[in-house]
Amino acid sequence: MKLVSKYETIRQLLIDLKQPLFRYKQVIDAIFKQSIGEYERMTMLPQSLRNELTRTLGPRVCSMAPVKEITSSQVSKVLYATKGGEFVEAVQLTYERGWKSYCISSQCGCGFGCKFCATGTIGLKRNLTADEITDQLLHFRLNGHALDSVSFMGMGEALANPNVFTALTILTDPKLFGLGHRRITISTIGLLPGIDKLTREFPQVNLTFSLHSPFDDQRSELMPINDRFPIPDVLNALDRHIRHTGRKVYIAYILLRGVNDSIKHAEAVAGLLRGRGPGEHLYHVNLIPYNSTEVTPERYRASDALQIEAFVQVLKSKGISITVRTQFGSDINAACGQLYRTQ
Repeated sequence: MKLVSKYETIRQLLIDLKQPLFRYKQVIDAIFKQSIGEYERMTMLPQSLRNELTRTLGPRVCSMAPVKEITSSQVSKVLYATKGGEFVEAVQLTYERGWKSYCISSQCGCGFGCKFCATGTIGLKRNLTADEITDQLLHFRLNGHALDSVSFMGMGEALANPNVFTALTILTDPKLFGLGHRRITISTIGLLPGIDKLTREFPQVNLTFSLHSPFDDQRSELMPINDRFPIPDVLNALDRHIRHTGRKVYIAYILLRGVNDSIKHAEAVAGLLRGRGPGEHLYHVNLIPYNSTEVTPERYRASDALQIEAFVQVLKSKGISITVRTQFGSDINAACGQLYRTQ
């Protein structure tokens, strides 16, 4: 059987070496309670066992090597090098009350080619492994940072990578990261098989659907995935998710000046979300100011404040729950749609 995480590998190694059962707890406690990041420094273990862990897994517990960190007010962006020589980025956001939230990557690059997204210009290099996904957080954990909430909104489409479900198992394991399911958010451009799998296997994990246009033809132009999974089909899957879980579903909507920020668009968004049955009140729209980069087309620009307010008022008048997202990190290309593995 193929072992899919370092934690399974450690457990199997201890079994193969006929170690007593408590050894696994010692290793896991060393990582998650004592923040020991090298196997050689786990001095509660026999030297021979430390040597074997190092030989099998390498000297460091964390497989993702941070090669660059950029910080600005409330935001820290880390560029990691993978063992395969690729690069991915993760972002830490610190809110004024001290809450620390993380935006992590699930793929190196992205193959879905959304026109306004910097990550999409890279193309898909490969899926990250479960360890590479969770080690983005382990880096912060080993350096003394609390992990209060996590969003799969970094590089890549989370539900296109089957390893994300293994990563969710690791993150929610009380013996490992111990994150509450409701402190994790999966963002998707609308991959129906993945949405249905998340509904079945992780019903309490938060789900965000990136809409960005209420019109199928325009959405297909902005986001080619819409040709495979058009808006009505995705919304039907989200209705099923709400019925099964009783949880909110978030609708992400990036406002692009003169493209999708008109009153007509706002009214159409409201039209999509009203009349969906008993769970319609559980849809919540997150409006996101657009963040340009040097690799995204110049024709996409942020909406002005008056247009955003007009869009908000239309949605509110139709009874739609709405939040205009506060943007952090745009000055260091760490905001939504800006991650580009810059070296």
